[in-house]
Amino acid sequence: MDFSLILTLLFAASGLILLVDAAILKRRRAASNKKEPLLTQYARSLFPVILIVLGVRSFVVEPFRIPSASMMPGLVDGDFIFVNKFSYGLRLPVLNTKFLSTGQPHRGDVVVFRLPSDPSIHLIKRLIGLPGDHVVVRNNEIFINGSRVQSRRDGEYSRGYGFSGADLEIERIGERDHLIMLARNRMSTDYETDVPTGKYFFMGDNRNDSEDSRFGKVGFVPDGNLDGRAMLIWMNWQIPGWPIWQRFGMKIT
Repeated sequence: MDFSLILTLLFAASGLILLVDAAILKRRRAASNKKEPLLTQYARSLFPVILIVLGVRSFVVEPFRIPSASMMPGLVDGDFIFVNKFSYGLRLPVLNTKFLSTGQPHRGDVVVFRLPSDPSIHLIKRLIGLPGDHVVVRNNEIFINGSRVQSRRDGEYSRGYGFSGADLEIERIGERDHLIMLARNRMSTDYETDVPTGKYFFMGDNRNDSEDSRFGKVGFVPDGNLDGRAMLIWMNWQIPGWPIWQRFGMKIT
């Protein structure tokens, strides 16, 4: 469900109702001493609310729910996150056309983007390759422009979700560290590519259980499909079940 489209349509409809009322119907009511129609009252009440919600979702932060295990161990099924819409540029709602550049994506960012083959589907992955990079994935090791991405073992995963016993590693991209998972009994998906101009290469942190840019369904992601940088877990609730209070407010790294 495209909430931005729904909000935009509601905003346009309520605005049109108020415009028609102000230009035509208000004078007619004054002449006949009639009350303001119920539809106009609803439009007057909803218009500012929709404007605020649409503005916040489009230009400040937007909530998303994590639907899969591809970004474990950092993000798990049931996490509700906030995405910073101001990170890489402001875009028009629905059209997604950038009208103001506010920053550039960096390697290591956790990014929400729209699937190139079906923009109604949103995915979240870690940015590995920038435009022009030569990326090699071999035996769960990553090489960017000939340099190996540093990593070191960090024990085993023990919190369930079907991945107990998976190897954990601390990976360092740029000046930032993050935790990745290497699921047992699953093969590494090796890959080698040059990232085209204007596109990006993404991988999930659950390296052997992630459908990402190594697979044709996702592939390279154009700049216009980037929604923003994931920044915070504001709630975790996997229904049916109980909220995991410890995850509330966790920063996404």
